[in-house]
Amino acid sequence: MPVLTSTLLLTLLMLIGLVFFIRASTKDRIQVARLTSDQPQIDLLEQLQNYFSDRAYRIAKVEADRNLVTYEGFVRPSVFLAVFLTSLAASGILCLALIVATLLPTWGKALPLLALFSPFAGWFYWTRSSRPEQVLLQVETPENSPSIVTVTGHRDELAELQQALRLEKLEVEAG
Repeated sequence: MPVLTSTLLLTLLMLIGLVFFIRASTKDRIQVARLTSDQPQIDLLEQLQNYFSDRAYRIAKVEADRNLVTYEGFVRPSVFLAVFLTSLAASGILCLALIVATLLPTWGKALPLLALFSPFAGWFYWTRSSRPEQVLLQVETPENSPSIVTVTGHRDELAELQQALRLEKLEVEAG
């Protein structure tokens, strides 16, 4: 009996972690990155415009005095992640059901039916992660220096931009 109760406690802790993991899957991860490029400013701006239009972003606002462009796009949720979260929730619920069914045998037959609630994890992710997203882009060209691009956006988008345009990272900070 002590083994089962300690296993129940550990399973409950695992389920609490799972709930926080599912919630965190929808969290914004905005960062500010300063990137540098040796390309001329005109070529760099053209490449940036092509990159963002290829990724289904559109220009929302231009502040010419600050050299700042705001792009807007729509984040599509990942089917893989929705299925993954649903399966994690199902396995967590089934583990809890197995332990409770062992402790309380009269409930044993009905508890695995709780796994039918696991698609709510995928639904939660799907509804919360599909949202509009903004990317702020500012290009500076100091005299006799490479261009500096300051980008504010989702960390995955920043990593993709840096890799696609082969920009060097100066610094990254949480936004």
